[in-house]
Amino acid sequence: MSYTINNKPVIIGIDHGYGNIKTAHTCFKTGVTAYEKEPTFQSDLLIFEDRYYIIGDEHKEFAADKMGDTDYYILTLAAIAREFLIRGLSSASVYLAVGLPLTWVSEQKDSFKAYLLQKKEAGFSFRGKDYHVTFTGAAVFPQGFSAVADRLREFRGVNMLCDIGNGTMNVMYINNGKPIPSKCYTEKFGTQQCMIAVREKLMQRFGVAVDDTVIEDVLRYGKADIGKQYLDAIRETAAEYVAGIMRRLREHEYTPELMKLHVMGGGSCLIRNFAEYDPSRVTINSDICATAKGYELLARRSLGGTV
Repeated sequence: MSYTINNKPVIIGIDHGYGNIKTAHTCFKTGVTAYEKEPTFQSDLLIFEDRYYIIGDEHKEFAADKMGDTDYYILTLAAIAREFLIRGLSSASVYLAVGLPLTWVSEQKDSFKAYLLQKKEAGFSFRGKDYHVTFTGAAVFPQGFSAVADRLREFRGVNMLCDIGNGTMNVMYINNGKPIPSKCYTEKFGTQQCMIAVREKLMQRFGVAVDDTVIEDVLRYGKADIGKQYLDAIRETAAEYVAGIMRRLREHEYTPELMKLHVMGGGSCLIRNFAEYDPSRVTINSDICATAKGYELLARRSLGGTV
């Protein structure tokens, strides 16, 4: 193997979602299929330690413990490869900046860090290119909050932050620019719950199974090139899911007249497309890579410019 060497550690932020893996510049599905022998189709093939992995074919099932198998380690390598390609690298020392749901950070951060740093070095290939990474360390930050860490001064008064992912929904309060640790919540009410509800409604009402890409188009854009009856059913279910989100926010004392709401994550499009809200009091951040960018920012700050 021949490498482009970069001895200065590179900070790479990775948002390890249940639906998608996000870096500062890329997003791909959280899916890993392992093979003992080289597979026929190799569009997103990663080869590591003589095993073959197709990346991104489908979403990974929700699991509260991300360290239960090797999938997220393999996905981390794929994320690094994608960032290396953008940055013109094939080999470098890397400092990982990652995150966990708000209420899981204190309990799981050490084990997640150990999981990601289980090997000091890793040589692998992705999409036919060879890569080599030397891990110099890792930092684990709270999801959601990281995406707004550079804008805390804008959060005057009482603010509720709602980060809607595929597996979980994270809620926290930021009052006058300061996060309130006692008012952080994690719920298993991500967009996957909406997908499941849509599939069930379509099967019950029409006896059909609709491809997930069609459902995702409706959820993301509010429309798709399908018959009106199917479109209406999907939109109806999405609206019911969004009503469930708002109900859960109210359970956490969300009052539109008394606070601002900031929505982010992959599920933010559902609020934009299917919720009724006052845009002067609700901000929707549609940058799906915002959290990974925030991880990198917080890592640079924590390292004091040494990386």
